[in-house]
Amino acid sequence: MPVLALKILFGDRAKLLGLVFGVAFATLLVMQQGAMFVGLMTRSQNVIAEAQEVDIWVMEPSVEYLDLVRPMRDGELFKVRGVPGVAWAAPFFKGTAPVRTPEGRTKNALILGVDDTTLIGATRRFLVGSPEDLQRPDAIAIDRAGFAQLWPGEPLAIGKTLELNDRRAIVIAITDAAPAFSAQVIIYARYTQALNYLPTGRNQLSFILAKAEDGITPAQAALAITDRTGLKAYASDEFSRRTIQYYLRNTGIPMSFATTILLGILVGGAIVGLTFNMFVSDNLPQYAMLKVVGVTDTRLAGLVLLQAAVVGAIGYAIGTGLAAAFFEFACTPTSALRGFVLPWWIALGVAGAMSLLILLSTIVSLRRVFVVEPATIFRG
Repeated sequence: MPVLALKILFGDRAKLLGLVFGVAFATLLVMQQGAMFVGLMTRSQNVIAEAQEVDIWVMEPSVEYLDLVRPMRDGELFKVRGVPGVAWAAPFFKGTAPVRTPEGRTKNALILGVDDTTLIGATRRFLVGSPEDLQRPDAIAIDRAGFAQLWPGEPLAIGKTLELNDRRAIVIAITDAAPAFSAQVIIYARYTQALNYLPTGRNQLSFILAKAEDGITPAQAALAITDRTGLKAYASDEFSRRTIQYYLRNTGIPMSFATTILLGILVGGAIVGLTFNMFVSDNLPQYAMLKVVGVTDTRLAGLVLLQAAVVGAIGYAIGTGLAAAFFEFACTPTSALRGFVLPWWIALGVAGAMSLLILLSTIVSLRRVFVVEPATIFRG
């Protein structure tokens, strides 16, 4: 019987292709858009994740998320260092500015200033050079993707110069820093050097990075900092979560992606449902013949479900393969889509959604199989 069901399915190639296309289209669209949304939300907190040695982020009380910077007085740093339970605290500067190459190419850059002595807050993933090279005069480290955008087609090399607010910056290192949410180029510099590039007035301290002493959790140390200084302090993972939540609540990004995903499911479902219904209708004489020879409705339902499962498996495999190929070839380390990947749990979730979609389409079509009369085979 299963062999007969597959012969009926593959015997109508036009409708088979339509069914497979519908499942593959819905799978590709939902999987690609879902992974892009997750990647975009991950980008919003990548600066926090790159500072791996940091337990606590301290900020001005009105700051809600990472990209909202309200500078503090430099004296706040010493207050945080004096809080019991804090092992150390370091300054951190965050700002954006256009950078210009001698050839005239201009890009918007995220400028991150890290502690002059310890370099806490800088990424540790250096491709060329090392964090210690930032101690040189006018030294900056630029990310690999930013280098490719400023000097397209050129091999990675240090010693190049940039103009940043009418000041010279020398590229002494190249990093593999995770992409940021709001800038094309990521630049690391010493804290004092960053302040020279982007003077912000009397208050210049964007964040304070701290670490809890042994035996004290970051959440406990953050609460102590808030109580003693009046500043807002969060553990790193909590600050990452709040940053992502801000974008989820206050931007149109979730609605935009949700609309696209919903349309993909609806369009794919309509194609699969209508095509499968036509397929069943066109093959009613075959199902009637099976009833003539004594096949029960339960057995017929199993045959139709087998056909639907085969269609779903083929379509899902094609859609997943296309989605994986997109992330493999489009999200290169130097492209604007760098850092986007296809998480396994999104692929698993889409598999469940496609299974439900196909099951609903099959249930609707089964009604016609159950009510078909065996005498149908003898008509006309």
